[in-house]
Amino acid sequence: MTTPPAATAAPRPAPPASRASRLLHPDPTVRRLARITLLNTLGSGLSLSVGVLFFTRYLGLSAAQLGLALTAAGLCGVLASVPAGRAADRWGSRPILVALVALTGLGTAGYTAVGGYPAFVALACLVAAADRGAAAVRNALYAEVLPADKRVAGRAYLRVVTNVGLCLGTGVGAVALQVDSRPGYLAAILADAASYLAVAVMFQRLPVPDRVRGAGGPGGSGAAADAGGERGGRRRPAREPNPALRDGPFLLVTGLSAVLGLQFAMLEVGVPLWIVQQTDAPRITVAATLVVNTVLVIAFQVRATRGTEHPAAAARACGRAGLILAASCLVIALAHGAPAAIAAVVVLAGVALQGVGEVLGQAGTWALSYDLAGERAHGAYQGVFNAGTAAALMIGPAVVSTVVIGHGLVGWAALGALLAGAGLGMGPAVRWARRRDTTAATV
Repeated sequence: MTTPPAATAAPRPAPPASRASRLLHPDPTVRRLARITLLNTLGSGLSLSVGVLFFTRYLGLSAAQLGLALTAAGLCGVLASVPAGRAADRWGSRPILVALVALTGLGTAGYTAVGGYPAFVALACLVAAADRGAAAVRNALYAEVLPADKRVAGRAYLRVVTNVGLCLGTGVGAVALQVDSRPGYLAAILADAASYLAVAVMFQRLPVPDRVRGAGGPGGSGAAADAGGERGGRRRPAREPNPALRDGPFLLVTGLSAVLGLQFAMLEVGVPLWIVQQTDAPRITVAATLVVNTVLVIAFQVRATRGTEHPAAAARACGRAGLILAASCLVIALAHGAPAAIAAVVVLAGVALQGVGEVLGQAGTWALSYDLAGERAHGAYQGVFNAGTAAALMIGPAVVSTVVIGHGLVGWAALGALLAGAGLGMGPAVRWARRRDTTAATV
């Protein structure tokens, strides 16, 4: 009697996937990036939770001195994004990213030994420039290691990991805050520095497809490259003018995205000030708003990217985000004058709307930052786009604290109108890009 062929045997049912495995991304590259992101944000959350107290209590800086230094550092971050992106196009994203992340780690460690205010300002500027430059180059690296149809969803997954890492890091930082000792704060800062150095090593080991590896660097420079020729399947701009700075639709999208980015200052600065100064809500509501936002981002950021594969759909997502953010501003404003419990509920409802607008807006702007750039000079385009983001992060706190909080309901309404206008403006920007591309194709 012969044995039936294996092809006719009944297949064994696959074992059910564990809950942990279902949370892992199916793409191995995204999983590697997620591990890198988790380690990086664990360190960042740890440092962010203790940084202000360390700088003011143990370095002896006044609040005004710290604010001035951080503003100067923010400006350096804006200025560093564009050249960092260009460097990535010339010498490759991975080596530039490794260098910038390592520099950020060394600078962070330097905070533990800095002496004097001028040295602190210089070090803060160096760290901010390296960190924001790394952010621009990291986005360009994502474009190189991830297929075009998986970039936005991959970034969404990594943003979820970012929020998880920041939460865990902040929790560990709370221990250092409770101990409240100089050695504890030093340990937290040095742990963050070590995480940057470890992340630099992990990026160095990240596989980069042959079609984009080493566009410059060893063996990657030469007359062909300087002439703007093709190398490894992508155009190297080398010494040519930055194409992103001559791309009108892309610059418009960058500006509108920066305006939408004011929502982060609204959540991190405006809402806490509003709760404490202008409402009767319990102060613990401030912490609750961050929990609500984090939970919404973790739960819905990946889902929000679905359907944004086409630029027109991404623009519509931004339009919806702007309107939802505008509604959140009006809801938060209504907490003024309400009883404590009602004020707290109203603020949390407004922050929930902000969270929905945030995930939609991020999904839409990420998609547009890649789609409108196409496959041309990812470093240059992501550098310019990141400069807009850094500018919003720099000026946002001042705008929100002076214009919005100082004018109550009118201020919140003005911010809402600005956010709605920025979101709805993405549609005309995409149509402009379409007309430009159609004209170029017919020439």
